[in-house]
Amino acid sequence: MGDMFRYRGVIFDLDGTLYRGEQAIPGAPETVRCLREAGCRVTFVSNKPLEPRERYAEKLTGLGIPASPADVLTSGYVLGRWLAQEVPGARLYVVGEPPLVEELRAFGLRPTDGSGPVDFVVAAFDRTFDYAKLNTAFQALRRGARFVATNGDRTCPVEGGEIPDAAAVIGALEGCSGKRPELVAGKPSPMMIEAGLARMGLRPEECIVVGDRLETDIRMGKEAGTATALVLTGVTRREDLAGSPWLPDVVLESVAELTEHVMRDACCVCG
Repeated sequence: MGDMFRYRGVIFDLDGTLYRGEQAIPGAPETVRCLREAGCRVTFVSNKPLEPRERYAEKLTGLGIPASPADVLTSGYVLGRWLAQEVPGARLYVVGEPPLVEELRAFGLRPTDGSGPVDFVVAAFDRTFDYAKLNTAFQALRRGARFVATNGDRTCPVEGGEIPDAAAVIGALEGCSGKRPELVAGKPSPMMIEAGLARMGLRPEECIVVGDRLETDIRMGKEAGTATALVLTGVTRREDLAGSPWLPDVVLESVAELTEHVMRDACCVCG
């Protein structure tokens, strides 16, 4: 693509970065189109395991950002791939919603009701979490099940604010069992960015991570060796940067500024 292209690939977070709720962030479709037209490779990553990759691709496409399932990586997909390699056919008790259960089942894993043997308890974002689920997971952990999680986000951005995310489920299970997850698949885990880099066939120094969270998106990029851009359309405010150990290379009001402020003399400049 020539020496002018400093970044050959862009890894985008979804919630709070490209869209919020059911609305695209203004300028997001145009930014992604610009990057692609310049030859940049694009991957979309999300810690939210509420839908399979096909649904995220459909949503992006409907918002004016064409995407295929192969363009999308979720924490549920990355965790499912790891579990299928670690213990093929593993028996799971999933504290999560039905789309995650089905995604894990697609890897040949065996979600159960927790009444019998359980190899892994999976903690995830679950809007149906209740005491019955907590107790079933607790009993499985006491019987020796291993503990893993999709992601560690404290909150999820939605229209009008935020709601509790997977960290609330993890915290409840840690509090009663005394166990901590041996693996959290989503950002900032290297598993997520390694999958994204492998999909694009690029090295970390050839890419930039764009997201709205310091502790997940920016940390993931920094630890992997990519460039990083923080957008302020999600959960992070400019004042949150003070004292954070994970400082981005650039702070943008929104992804609409990415081309002008980050990609000038890099991938492209759209007029």
